[in-house]
Amino acid sequence: MTEDTDDSRLQVGWQGRYYEDFTVGDVYKHPFGRTVTETDNVWFTNLTMNLNPMHFNEAYAADTEFGERLVDGTYVFALAVGMSVIDVSVNATANLGYDEVRHHAPVFHGDTMFAESEVLEKRESESRDHVGIVTTELRAFNQDGEKVLSLQRTPMVLKREYADPSAAQPPGWPEGVGTQPGDRE
Repeated sequence: MTEDTDDSRLQVGWQGRYYEDFTVGDVYKHPFGRTVTETDNVWFTNLTMNLNPMHFNEAYAADTEFGERLVDGTYVFALAVGMSVIDVSVNATANLGYDEVRHHAPVFHGDTMFAESEVLEKRESESRDHVGIVTTELRAFNQDGEKVLSLQRTPMVLKREYADPSAAQPPGWPEGVGTQPGDRE
């Protein structure tokens, strides 16, 4: 979709998937792997008051079976879910639940995470006409292809007919903000 003006054209960018776009069995490999830094782990551990020394005490962690600090598992969870938003829940109105969370392998400082989601099921909402419910399995891997996390995620996703996105007002933008059809520079 393009909205033309005299001097410029507004181009539609990625607007995320709507309920109708999901098909059971589809797999979305989420773009943008992310390298986990020591700072990520220390800040997240401190922000969430996780007092396990495995995450912030190098001397303690050196004497464990891992020989070094581990990245906080709830950070790994949050990062993987965040990576999936672009493909799964840009148009979600709520997340209904996270189930079957499993940490398959540790994550260390310097590991690069990648994530993908597979659509497991979808159904109409019984209480809200404007959304459907989609369940995905989210899987996260390190740079060596080792699975480090899996979980099921169930958001309520907006139906396209209720969204009415446009180039001038994509998801998340208030009406009238930024370049509008008819604007001239």
